[in-house]
Amino acid sequence: MVVVVMDISIVNVALPAMRRDLHASVTGLQWTVDAYTLVLASFLLLAGSTADRVGRRRIFQVGLAIFGLGSLLCSLAPSIGWLIAARALQAVGGTMLNPVAMAIVATTFPDRAERARAIGVFSAISGLSLGLGPILGGALVDGFGWRSIFWVNVPIVIVAIVCTALFVPESRATRARRFDPVGQSLVILVLSSVVYAIIESSSLGWTSPVILGLLAVAVLGVLGILGYEPRRVDPLLELRLFRSVPFTSAILIAVFALCGFGAFLFVTTLYLQDVRGMSALAAGLCLLPVGVLIVVLAPLTGRLIGTRRPRLPLVVSGAALALGGCASIWLNPDTPLPAVLAIYLLFGIAQGTVNPPITNSAVSGMPASMTGVATSLASAGRHTGITLGVAISGTIVGSASARGGMAFTSAEHGVWWLVLGLGLGTLVLGLLSTGRWAMDSARRAAELFEEVDRGADLRTAPAPAGRR
Repeated sequence: MVVVVMDISIVNVALPAMRRDLHASVTGLQWTVDAYTLVLASFLLLAGSTADRVGRRRIFQVGLAIFGLGSLLCSLAPSIGWLIAARALQAVGGTMLNPVAMAIVATTFPDRAERARAIGVFSAISGLSLGLGPILGGALVDGFGWRSIFWVNVPIVIVAIVCTALFVPESRATRARRFDPVGQSLVILVLSSVVYAIIESSSLGWTSPVILGLLAVAVLGVLGILGYEPRRVDPLLELRLFRSVPFTSAILIAVFALCGFGAFLFVTTLYLQDVRGMSALAAGLCLLPVGVLIVVLAPLTGRLIGTRRPRLPLVVSGAALALGGCASIWLNPDTPLPAVLAIYLLFGIAQGTVNPPITNSAVSGMPASMTGVATSLASAGRHTGITLGVAISGTIVGSASARGGMAFTSAEHGVWWLVLGLGLGTLVLGLLSTGRWAMDSARRAAELFEEVDRGADLRTAPAPAGRR
């Protein structure tokens, strides 16, 4: 999990070096990040349901192997185009790791309090990865060049494959879900069309026929999902899960919170290196307080949720994200570094308190057969948020990042206003999703799936001997 999540943040600190070495544009840098997160968001649902059917340990090991191969190819990429393609392959392996690992955790700890604590530890590892990414990335870029951030994954992956074989038990869902190629294609179509339109709008313009066509395709894809998926017995995108208000809110909060955090990481690394003139390592160290807070707060938040409810962590996270966005509006090239670091602490608080309640709300009350799908949707929401955050923030700052100075800080104001709005949205959803009526909707949704599972078991059970 460390290398998979770290590769979201570790690349950000290497972006300026990649741009110089590969002569890449800001659009190319956006795709270097988003090719990874877009593939993760698109295929997480397929990976989760496949793991439930084939075996979670088996899929986890296959994912590790593909991730290692993609990392190796990234380190050898001769151009930005080859790097983007290798990042996509790397992400294919990553899709088999995040939701599968969470499903393993959720099935290993069926008790609600124990599961909440385990999820807190799991989230701390994810937070540690995000925090270590810029620091380790900065040290590697300054010492060995940007390619080293990829080949360092290879030995870690080899060790992980061996440890998985030794220590991770095999598990499957009681009732396997069938493959849904149409639903998978529609999900990819919607996400890729939206992200491509956002990234390329800076060069083509929002009124371009290409951009308008992509947005139209995305709308048609959404309509296709709404019309096709409810008619399947085992849909890829289980829309009935969204009858649970806490689950629906958890997905939206994942998108909002991680969109804000993705925008923060993308803009901050460019600001520290291109505007303030810091080295990659110094920029990574500036993000150390963010990682420390995530590591400290995530397990504490998990234990808090295990004994109480997720309302307080969600309110704290939304308020911290909104305050971080608001305070960042006043950043400029001459802002004292202690003030900059103090603002970054708010983003650490926001990220450290949001992941455990997202995951806990997604799986709480759900029958075991839906664990893989629910955790996959939560993970997909996170990666969709990061993808959109990078795409939107990169489009807003655009060519201003190359000019640096006040041109960049003026352009990034739009990013921070967006982060402010996302924080307020997270806060409101946190309040709405933790009331009694929201909990009742989660209970009714869980009962619905239990009835569906009982019906499926009756249909597949062998007939009595006298009735054959």
